[in-house]
Amino acid sequence: MRLALRLARKGIPRTSPNPAVGAVLVRGSRVVGAGYHRAPGMPHAEIEAIRAAGRAARGADLYVTLEPCVHTGRTGPCAEAIVRSGIRRVAAAMEDPNPLVRGRGFRVLAQAGIAVHVGILETEARILNESFCRWVVTGRPFVTLKLAISLDGQIAGASGASRWITGEKARARVHRMRSTTDAVLVGGRTFRVDDPLLTARSRRGRNPRRVVLASDLARASRSRLLRAGGEDTIFVCPRGGDGGSADRLRKAGAQVLLLPSRRGRIDAGVFLAALGREGITSLLVEGGGETAGWLAAAGAVDRYVFFVAPLLLGEGIRAVSGFSAVSPGRGKRLLFTSVRRMGEDLVVTAEPARQPANPGD
Repeated sequence: MRLALRLARKGIPRTSPNPAVGAVLVRGSRVVGAGYHRAPGMPHAEIEAIRAAGRAARGADLYVTLEPCVHTGRTGPCAEAIVRSGIRRVAAAMEDPNPLVRGRGFRVLAQAGIAVHVGILETEARILNESFCRWVVTGRPFVTLKLAISLDGQIAGASGASRWITGEKARARVHRMRSTTDAVLVGGRTFRVDDPLLTARSRRGRNPRRVVLASDLARASRSRLLRAGGEDTIFVCPRGGDGGSADRLRKAGAQVLLLPSRRGRIDAGVFLAALGREGITSLLVEGGGETAGWLAAAGAVDRYVFFVAPLLLGEGIRAVSGFSAVSPGRGKRLLFTSVRRMGEDLVVTAEPARQPANPGD
């Protein structure tokens, strides 16, 4: 199963919005076939492993990181292919949360007389596909908020300048994060001030889709994003705030989503659901402070990754703004999951703390 998980990771992020899956066929102590899902429309991991094994698949044991599918999409159902191949036993790391599958694949296998075991390295498998699991169940992407901050919690100096707060190793890590996510988000102020390209300058991986949340689109047509080609760029704006620029952006190759708003403010849930409908399963939020605060206040952030530099900026621009807690007890309580050095900086990762259950429930 560890080999199957390593194979599955090779598909990230190109499998999206499909899950990353690896499969290994074993006879006795010998691996006779292996494979992983490479991209939507290409064979699933189980099919690759069966093809690699050939006749040796009959009587073999299959280790797969996710429950075999039973529905027909771009490819046929894997559970039926497993039955036809003569595999005698299937060990799966986890059940597929997709409502189209969710246990049905295991039932097809069991009804065919195939022994089924579920739960081997399940935690690792769930972490591997955490974005897919979130998206396929809720329709929303898994949200990671990334900020480069000074030790006193600023993301830029008083003038708005932010290059560079963190060192080269931290910045290289950010590019690797971009290369493994579906989309990167910035708010309107960051877009205007930094005019970012939001590309992933990484030898391995791909450029993510770029998402810009703006109150108006008037300046967008002059941005570097558009000059470099608007493909894979989504501008999100409140309805009525496009200033007649939406058509110009679409002609430049960009996509424009005009969403309902209240007092010029889009609901975070509506925004994330709209991205989910576009097939975005993972979203990396890179600023600025108001965008960070908007999502944090709504409880829409699944993971916080702060790159903390040994630097004091004093009266700069705060990392998270736009909401306030009247007391520490009313703040957004988090749990640290890791703290480590990266060059001269620290990388602090945290996740929302689970609220204690109500004793009266």
